Amino acid sequence: MTKEVIKFDHVSKSFGNHQVIKDLSFTINAGEFITILGTSGCGKTTTLKMINGLLTASSGQVLVNGLDPQTTDLVTLRRQIGYVVQQVGLFPHMTIADNLSITPKLMGWDQEQIKQRNQELLKLVDMDKGDYLKRYPRELSGGQQQRIGVARALAANPPIVLFDEPLGALDALTRLNLQEDLKKLHQQLNDHTFVLVTHDINEAFFLGQRVMIMDQGHIEQFADPQTIIDQPATPFVKALLQTEIDHQQIWGE
Repeated sequence: MTKEVIKFDHVSKSFGNHQVIKDLSFTINAGEFITILGTSGCGKTTTLKMINGLLTASSGQVLVNGLDPQTTDLVTLRRQIGYVVQQVGLFPHMTIADNLSITPKLMGWDQEQIKQRNQELLKLVDMDKGDYLKRYPRELSGGQQQRIGVARALAANPPIVLFDEPLGALDALTRLNLQEDLKKLHQQLNDHTFVLVTHDINEAFFLGQRVMIMDQGHIEQFADPQTIIDQPATPFVKALLQTEIDHQQIWGE
């Protein structure tokens, strides 16, 4: 039986007089990898932040595993949600081991549990071959830092992980490698729900089992990649696909 883990029910969000999310309704099921695709200012990051309570809806209701972020203790809610951002957010004065241990320590894990989990996390992100736990973030490459950012988000084994353009600041080759790794990671953790925001159509279609395309605060289409390609629902979606076709033609692909 399919379990619904995220639900938006006629959600709107305004900042002052500016409405950035307009009557948004959708559901996400347990174990899905969902990508949210759109141009800057379309509302995709605002939508992501309403899932973990960083922002609250102006109207309508958001439910995360049946909990409303507006009426639920946010610490309790966020322990169910990992969060990965583009800037990584590792504490520079702390070793990798200490960065990975933050949430488990807050949850009262003992030292042996934390040590074992740190090793598991490094293996999950394919960094178990070196002595990384004693290093500091500045001693890692950008790609390695992002892997540790993903590992830290998974430290307490949350059922939901949110990614806010996590690969946007990386070089093209590192980005492609990490896309492959993220896809494999989700397959490995097949009961975990991943939601990733991106402005890159190739990234969205490669990673997403379903892709939510947004424009001006509303959903243009929410379907699997092949359905979107075969049956674009709106002129905006058609134009988005055509832009990618034109780009490939420029490069002779």
